[in-house]
Order: sequence, then C-alpha cells, then structure tokens
Amino acid sequence: MTATATLRTTTPRRARSVRARREARAGYAFLSPWLLGFVALTAGPMIASLYLSFTNYNLFAAPKFTGLDNYVRLFSDPNFLQAVKVTGLYVLVGTPLKLIAALAVAMLLNQPRRGQGFYRSAFYLPSLIGGSVSIAIVWKAMFIDKGIVAQIGSFFGGPPAGEGGWVGDPGRTLPMLILLTVWQFGAPMVIFLAGLKQVPAELYEAASVDGAGAVRRFFSVTLPMLSPVLFFNLLLETIHAFQIFNSAYIISNGSGGPAGSTLFYTLYLYLRGFRDFQMGYASAMAWVLVIVVGIVTVMLFRTSRAWVHYAGDER
Repeated sequence: MTATATLRTTTPRRARSVRARREARAGYAFLSPWLLGFVALTAGPMIASLYLSFTNYNLFAAPKFTGLDNYVRLFSDPNFLQAVKVTGLYVLVGTPLKLIAALAVAMLLNQPRRGQGFYRSAFYLPSLIGGSVSIAIVWKAMFIDKGIVAQIGSFFGGPPAGEGGWVGDPGRTLPMLILLTVWQFGAPMVIFLAGLKQVPAELYEAASVDGAGAVRRFFSVTLPMLSPVLFFNLLLETIHAFQIFNSAYIISNGSGGPAGSTLFYTLYLYLRGFRDFQMGYASAMAWVLVIVVGIVTVMLFRTSRAWVHYAGDER
C-alpha cells in the first residue's frame, strides 16, 4: 500500500515537472528573437565599446591597449569640458521648463471645454515629429537673420539680429535649442493629463471647504497626487535631454558652433569617433555618459523618497 501511494504521488509530480519544462522551453523559444537581438545588437556592442575605451583605435588598424589613458585625457580636453558644460546647462534648464510647460497645458486641457480633443491633438503633434531632422531644419530657418523670429523682433522694435541671427550668436543658440525642446512638451503633457484624471474631485472640494484657494489647492492637492507622474516624467525627460543630437547637429552644421555653444556631449562624441576616427576615445566618452546618467538616475530615485507620494503611503 505504501509503495502504491508513493507511486501515485510521484507520477503527478513528474507530470507537472515535465509540463513545466515544456512550458519553459516554449517560453524561451518565443523569447529567442529578442534574446538574439539583445546579444547581437545591444550587449555585444556594449562589451566591445567597453574594451575599445581602453585602447587606441582608429578603425584602420588593430586596437592597441592603453589602459586608462583615454579616461585621463578626457579631463584635460577643453572641448570635452565645454561639451559637459553645454549639456549640463541644457539638462538643468530645459528639462524643468519643459515639464512646467507640459503641466500647465495639461491643467488647462483638463478643464471641460468644446473642441477638447482637437486641442489635445494639436498640442501633442510636435512630440510626434520631435527630434526629427526636418523639424531642426525648420527651426533653424526660423531663427536665422532673415527668419520669422528676426522679422517679428524687428516689427516690435527689438534689437536687429546680427549676421546669422540667433544661429550665429553664441549667446542665443543654446536658448534656441532649449525653446525647441520646451515646444515639444506633448509627450509629458499627455502623461500629466492622465494623472490629473486620477485625482479625486473630493479632495479639491474638501480643500475648497477649508478655504484653500487655487494656488493652495495646486500645492496641497494637485502636486502631491501627481508626484509619481511627475517623477516618471522627470526621469524620462532628464535621460532624453542627455541624448540630444539631431537638432544640435543640424543647427551647427555638425560643428558644435558658434564658439562651441552647441557642442553637446553626444555631438562631440560623434565628431571624435566618426570625424577624427578616434574610436577608443569616443568609446571612453560613451561610457562616461552611461555612468553619469546612471548616477543621476540613482540620485533621482533616492531623492524621490522625500517628495513622491503613492496611494496608501503612510508617510
């Protein structure tokens, strides 16, 4: 009896084990295209670039191992330091302004009004074509010395644009690119709008009963309830800002000018790797960028504990 009972118990277990192995093999079979793509197109190139960052490699000769020389050279390279400065300013100024614009428009569109769907689509449209070469070309044409921006400024009695307009002025090219990224606030706006739809109306009613005005309701109800969405948008937009390339390349004609005012980090990395063929140096730059973005991401997650509030959080 004991042997029979043991056999009956063991048989279902074996059947479940066989079925689990079959399901695992089927799962890996379905995942195999993604796994192959990840290894061949992401993990493999990353490992190769990590190795190349410790070498002197110019695409035409075998790489020569040089240790940390590329990383040491970075911090004595004035163009590298300029690229860090320009990119840092762009991230620190452009990202908050973009999120402020996105939240402001989302709050306006959250109010019921006629043609609401049209307005939402119109404000979201720039994000659909954002980052494209065509938009950068149009934006550049708007800010040259005879562009529409110079004409509007001249009409209202503003100072005349110099040669090249904003595009040729080292003090205006970075603000011009920041305006471009702020204009493309559609994606975070839609996310903010979805978050606003989840804020209970009862909270606003209770705040109004307590005598809270519009500003107090915004800081005491809207922002705390939107803090997870705000954190999500802040994280994505910060990472995206570090990756700016297309607009800087088009507006500066691939030079980073004038006077290095559009020499963003990714543009300088491209120039080092594909113009100067210093692939080892460019790989070192790429890994420094990965490390910096990783540190910024960790810092955002750490600081979020103090200001991001989730439903049911007892803090």
